[in-house]
Amino acid sequence: MVGSIEVIRENMYANGSTNHHNGTEEKLDELRRLLGKSDGDLLRIVGVGAGAWGSVFAALLQDSYGLYREKIQIRIWRRPGRAVDRKTAEHLFEVINSREDVLRRLIRRCAYLKYVEGRLGDRTLYADEILRDGFVLNMIDTPLCPLKVVTNLQEAVWDADIVINGLPSTETREVFEEISKYWKERITAPIIVSLAKGIEAALDPVPHIITPTQMINRATGVPMENILYLGGPNIASEIYNEEYANARICGAVKWRKPLAKFLRQPHFIVWDNNDLVTHEVMGGLKNVYAIGAGMVAALTNESATSKSVYFAHCTSEMIFITHLLAEDPEKLAGPLLADTYVTLLKGRNAWYGQMLAKGELNLDMGDSISGKGMIQGVSAVGAFYQLLSQSSLSLSRPGEDKPVAPVEFCPILKTLYKILITREQQSEAILQALRDEHLNDPRDRIEIAQSHAFYRPSLLGQP
Repeated sequence: MVGSIEVIRENMYANGSTNHHNGTEEKLDELRRLLGKSDGDLLRIVGVGAGAWGSVFAALLQDSYGLYREKIQIRIWRRPGRAVDRKTAEHLFEVINSREDVLRRLIRRCAYLKYVEGRLGDRTLYADEILRDGFVLNMIDTPLCPLKVVTNLQEAVWDADIVINGLPSTETREVFEEISKYWKERITAPIIVSLAKGIEAALDPVPHIITPTQMINRATGVPMENILYLGGPNIASEIYNEEYANARICGAVKWRKPLAKFLRQPHFIVWDNNDLVTHEVMGGLKNVYAIGAGMVAALTNESATSKSVYFAHCTSEMIFITHLLAEDPEKLAGPLLADTYVTLLKGRNAWYGQMLAKGELNLDMGDSISGKGMIQGVSAVGAFYQLLSQSSLSLSRPGEDKPVAPVEFCPILKTLYKILITREQQSEAILQALRDEHLNDPRDRIEIAQSHAFYRPSLLGQP
């Protein structure tokens, strides 16, 4: 499929868009009107964070709307100074020379020589430098269109109309606290679309979850009606290669519907939903269990039977947790399982679990991995465990009088916590947990959740 795309894209890198419009200018004009843009006043969109998904998202916008340079400006911010190691530079050179369209583009832009020098070790390449040519450090094998890269955060965001948060959840608060300094003189609040999947746990005044959109709201003071979440069962490189995909943009109706229309493409369908926080939390939850899935796959030599046993238990735990978090959890079943499925198949969290189990990575290396980026499932394991361990949330098992913390209903989560956070156990413990003869039928856990009033609105900060 990639080959068919190359022909289309060959004529678009000079301006960032294809020659066929498919109504894109009309969609752009409609969004500009909603934002009160007059002729000559650019609609400014900036991506903050240049991981795989954040970079692909910016590239999709550039491909679609970059042609209309008098109406829109699309840029992406990443930190300067990140050097590309020699091994990656060599691989990057191989990718360039394997793609005739990319090679011709670099030669035409007088940018090819630096990659030759990087391959030979005669110069150091930098991540922001190669991103300008469409190469993402965590996704070298999928060249994007050239991007307008800014390394000064103030310059990137101070007058942005729409900000795309492509940062990991673990970095979102810190960066947006800095951004807030540059927005003090703003008259109108920007629109922020967060792509981050992850959570933090807070215990005061009551146990509750803090999501990236809430972090952004608290850091910047931008009202929640201007902050949205976009997520779905997507692999970044496949979306850029125009594999069919869908996503949901969640938030206030004022912006979610026009943005869904603006972002929708023939191969990337964007629906809209009002349940922002719950979808955001579910996006973080599946990363937890993806790590365990990777461990099981590696430890059993990709046994389909073992992986299916794990899938049954982990999905039952996720369903149990959604009954704590959502008043109508059934509405989340499809999106959650779809996102979980793709993450287990090809996501970085499942890959991380595999590498740990194989001994090719260890926990001392941290959860930011070269060539992959931030493994957000690790911090999510800690957050969900901490939250569900609180005695104030205790529940009673059927037929038992003694209440227990919700985490006691989630043996897979408990085991992952002991492997990844406290390091009491090795990766093999995930198989021991599955083979525990006292482990309940996954169906029992689901029946418990469905037959009891488990919903705790306070967990999502609701009264």
